[in-house]
Amino acid sequence: MQQKELAGRRRTLMQQMGDGIAIIPTNPHHLRNRDTEFPFRPDSDFFYLTGFAEPEAVAILIPGRPQGEFIVFCRERDPTKETWTGRRAGPEGVIERFGADDAFPIADLDDIMPGLLENRAKVFYSLGADSEFDQRVLGWVNGLRAKVRAGVHVPSEFVDLGHLLHDMRLFKSAAELKVMRRAADISAAAHVRAMRACRPGKMEYEIEAELRHEFIRNGARLPAYEPIVGGGANGCILHYVDNNAVLNDGELLLIDAGCEIDCYAADITRTFPINGRFSPEQTALYELVLDAQLAAIDKVRPGNHWNEPHEAAVRVLTAGLLRLRILKGELTDLIEQGAYRSVYMHRTGHWLGMDVHDVGEYKLGDAWRVFEPGMVTTVEPGLYIAAGTPGVAKKWWNIGIRIEDNVVVTRRGHEVTTGGVPKTVAQIETLMASA
Repeated sequence: MQQKELAGRRRTLMQQMGDGIAIIPTNPHHLRNRDTEFPFRPDSDFFYLTGFAEPEAVAILIPGRPQGEFIVFCRERDPTKETWTGRRAGPEGVIERFGADDAFPIADLDDIMPGLLENRAKVFYSLGADSEFDQRVLGWVNGLRAKVRAGVHVPSEFVDLGHLLHDMRLFKSAAELKVMRRAADISAAAHVRAMRACRPGKMEYEIEAELRHEFIRNGARLPAYEPIVGGGANGCILHYVDNNAVLNDGELLLIDAGCEIDCYAADITRTFPINGRFSPEQTALYELVLDAQLAAIDKVRPGNHWNEPHEAAVRVLTAGLLRLRILKGELTDLIEQGAYRSVYMHRTGHWLGMDVHDVGEYKLGDAWRVFEPGMVTTVEPGLYIAAGTPGVAKKWWNIGIRIEDNVVVTRRGHEVTTGGVPKTVAQIETLMASA
């Protein structure tokens, strides 16, 4: 992300802070086992404001500070450590390459922070995200309180930083949308690759390998989340990630996978027949889910509220389940009773951005939030009929289907950024037959 864009974000946030100070730490390293670490990924709020992707760093924003408003604490340069674990920017590099007004060694954080907190009315900070760092922040403030008799002014209020920052992150800029479209394109290509590679007798993890191969060869080193590759009954487990079963002839394969580019996520789900041909029962349920998804996507437009896509999907799904005799009763009553929840137990979407389930309120007060240009949501209805589902005929058992796309709210309607993956029955069967 260009420094001009990052500086604009910081400026917008500080304009709302008044006489406050914002403290934004990044994520720590997490151990995978003994001295082996999980791949490092910066905290989304920190990266959104700084573009700096090193661990052991804290960003400070102080509106109106004469010596500079944007301060970063980070690791110092260390030739020996850099030989082992990679290059560091150091305080000088953070100033030169990331636009900081001041930068200090992270080892000096406890010495310098109390002075920066003096005479600030509010502390903008996300309490609860890191209990250990919470104690450090409270320690700085309590240390100042001990000096009140000496005339030191202590912040009198803590404000949740997310209240301001997460509303900013909800609305994506043109630069952000460009990155998200790239993540969507790479992820779509990976799903197409998976469809082409699928055959009865393969293992779920073999198909997962195809996804990861396509991600990495296009520069997406990590998936945005652990891929779900569930064949047959495993497709009825919403967050199945074992991915270690045999793919059986005559069953469906549900794949929920997306890559991450520059900390921005894609999130796509497709469901297709392992042998390349849908059975009549699979076709009936698949086309019902697709109809529900199309109805929901149509409701993603400025002026409509957040829950309208879900309401549209529920109505289509319930009417279809009634038509297929999976549900029995009157449509309106079934919707009011939530009868569909036995086979459709999640909502129809979530915000998407730097976090897969991105930040941003879904309600303002008691009212559903209204869609506005720049918002990005997933649209992902599904049906999951596990074996033994009460009142459901055996022919429908072990059919799990979800169809998910990423949708940007535009000034005149919406843009589906993940349309590069086939999703009609005919398109999927044609693609798999050509592999």
